[in-house]
Amino acid sequence: MRKELLHSCPELIDYVNEIGFLPLLSMGIAGWSAEEVTDEDCQYTRLPDGGWEWPLWEWKGSVLQESGCAYGKFFDRKAAFISHEWWPDFCNYRRSICPRPEEDSIEESILDALKSEGSLITRELRAACGFTGPKMRGKFDAYLKRLEMGGYIVTEDFVYPHDRHGREYGWGWSLLTTPEARFGREACHPDRTPQESRERMLTHFRKILPDTPEEVLNFLLK
Repeated sequence: MRKELLHSCPELIDYVNEIGFLPLLSMGIAGWSAEEVTDEDCQYTRLPDGGWEWPLWEWKGSVLQESGCAYGKFFDRKAAFISHEWWPDFCNYRRSICPRPEEDSIEESILDALKSEGSLITRELRAACGFTGPKMRGKFDAYLKRLEMGGYIVTEDFVYPHDRHGREYGWGWSLLTTPEARFGREACHPDRTPQESRERMLTHFRKILPDTPEEVLNFLLK
């Protein structure tokens, strides 16, 4: 794991490309998250006026755009970056254990909406799929998480509202799309079997997380 802390977005981009798989926030594996490898100045800070600063959070969109990596809830339904190099193997294996949604299912309607529009922020996608009633947000998010875990949806960028002065504010909305739209079809179908992709990833995880028990590595991949 990294010994020197990161201080900038370009350094984080380089690290994502180097390590291949990196959760945004801590998942309980010491040192394996963007949160844990960035300097204290990059962490969440509450301001005296009630606002907040969080450089790491604000870097997410730039990391996606400049590195070409994937971002989504990939490990135990928690957000992570996957480098462009490793995405094909992740997608290849995950889709083999999370088969494509059945015809006329809610998951299929979500993918159809994204294919039709190219990309949609979460609330637009929710509305396009008819999840507009009370308490529908949590139900819809559960479908999105399953599709992200299966390698069928990724975040393309983040969209922020603007105040009357034109300044961005808030936590931002995920702009969702399909991996085929973001990376191209070939990047989702490498010339390897799903099992070969799994073995390649497992070997890499053993290298980047050498002190992590084998059962934990297997849990991360499933």
